[in-house]
Amino acid sequence: MTDYTHLVAAAANAAGPCPPGQEATWQKRVLDLAVELAFTTREVGQAMKILDETHPFTAYLEKVEIEASSRRGLLTLRPSGGHPETIRTEQEDTNRGKAMIARARELEGRWVLVYRYNEPKASATNRRGDFGNVRMVARLMDLGEGSLDFAVAREVVTADAGGDAHLAAAMWKEAGLPMSGVIPVAALEPLRRALRERAAARRGEGGE
Repeated sequence: MTDYTHLVAAAANAAGPCPPGQEATWQKRVLDLAVELAFTTREVGQAMKILDETHPFTAYLEKVEIEASSRRGLLTLRPSGGHPETIRTEQEDTNRGKAMIARARELEGRWVLVYRYNEPKASATNRRGDFGNVRMVARLMDLGEGSLDFAVAREVVTADAGGDAHLAAAMWKEAGLPMSGVIPVAALEPLRRALRERAAARRGEGGE
C-alpha cells in the first residue's frame, strides 16, 4: 500500500493553519492540494524518466514550424558540420507541447543543447513488424549565438530564400558578409530576415 503521508504533510503545510471553526473546509483544501501534488509528482517522474533516456547533442536551431498533419512543433536543427535534421515537440494543444514550442521560438537562431528521445510510433511498422520512432525534444538549453561555418551559413540562408541559391548569393554579397571562414550568427540574422520576407512576398505573388 502506498504511503501518502509526505504528500498530506506537504499539502497541510501549503494550506496553512486551520482557522477555528473551518475544519471541514480546511480538510477539503488539504485534500485538493494533496491530489494536485500527487499528479505533479507523477508528471515529474515521467519527465525524469524521459530525460534519463535522452541523447543530448549541440545544434543550431534554424527554424520552428507547426507540422500540419500532427500539430506538433517541428524544429529544424543543424549540428556543427552536419546536415539539417528535424525533431518534434508534443502537440501544440497540450501544455507541454505549447511550452516547448514557445521555448524553441525564443531560441530560434541560436545554438542549443538538445535533449532528444525516441517516441514509439505505432502507426509506422516496417516489413519485419518493428515499430518506428518519432524523434522528440525533451529539453532545450541556450548556448548563445556563436557562429556558423561559411558553407553551413550559406545553406541556412538558401533555405530562407526558399531554395533560391542565386537570390541568397546576391543578397549575401549585398550584405557585405565574408566569403569564407566563420560567420557570426548576429551578423547573419538581418540577411535571414530579409530573405524570409522576400520569399514570403514571392509566395504571395504566386498565390494571386
